[in-house]
Amino acid sequence: MVELAPQASVQKEGQRQDVKALLAQSYAGDTYNTAVYIARGGVSVSYVTLLGDDPYSEEVLTRLAGEGIDTSAIVRLPGRCPGLYMIQNTPDGERYFTYWRGEAPARELFADPARRDALKAHLLQMDCLYLSGITLAIMSEEARAELLSFLGEYRAQGGRVAFDSNYRPRLWASKDAARDAVGQFLQQADMALLTFEDEQALWGDKRPGSCAKRNAGFGVAELVIKRGAEPVLLQREGELTAIDVPPVSSVVDTTGAGDSFNAGYLAARLQGATPEQSIAAGNRCAARVIGHRGAIIPRDEYLAAVATDALADVAC
Repeated sequence: MVELAPQASVQKEGQRQDVKALLAQSYAGDTYNTAVYIARGGVSVSYVTLLGDDPYSEEVLTRLAGEGIDTSAIVRLPGRCPGLYMIQNTPDGERYFTYWRGEAPARELFADPARRDALKAHLLQMDCLYLSGITLAIMSEEARAELLSFLGEYRAQGGRVAFDSNYRPRLWASKDAARDAVGQFLQQADMALLTFEDEQALWGDKRPGSCAKRNAGFGVAELVIKRGAEPVLLQREGELTAIDVPPVSSVVDTTGAGDSFNAGYLAARLQGATPEQSIAAGNRCAARVIGHRGAIIPRDEYLAAVATDALADVAC
């Protein structure tokens, strides 16, 4: 989507300009954010969505290409344009969103039978597929059923699926509809990277332990539960482990925190790291992102931060 993010207030001709009037335009979205940061983590990435034929869609493709991300499976629909969202922040950096996504082409993913076979053939070439609850929420029921069936076929051929429930109530007809869909897709997930706050909102969990137990019932073999600054929980092979989150000195904007954690985790995991090492990588990625306004840090700035982190690790 097109992203509008507030910027710091400035002095202009001796007068303070209202921060609400200063909005930086960029591009973001939950799976988009994760794709970008996975690619920056050294993993080959292909991104799948639908775009329009407008200048903003063209810029999305340009930016993805600049990240080294394959866009060959992205279809462009004539006369359409991407969705839009605006970020608002509280003083502690927490974020709130307003969306305009009703006509976004991405809502038609997996819906057109004429495009579906080519998309499936493309996805079957991938080692791992990542999707989110927002992906499910914006799709039609028929398209969702097609995707669910495909994931069973994909996993039967050795593919792995990573999933984040990313629950956004306004995107679903009802909580029951969301529970039904998310539950079905969790049964096709090899890795679930969940946020406890979302799980509480969707399922009513009072304790992280009950969240872990329920997801184990879905058959998720590798479960990660993000809890903000609280320790990340890892459930694997029947054991639940808490892993500390290093403190972050400055939180500017938490937009993309969970998406970037997922990217750091998956980039490390897909390159042979243990789940514990991958959680540490996810924490580092998220820490960089929440110190910056908007979901995507400029590439050069991000890679410089990665290099600084690497030097600090060596020093330790």
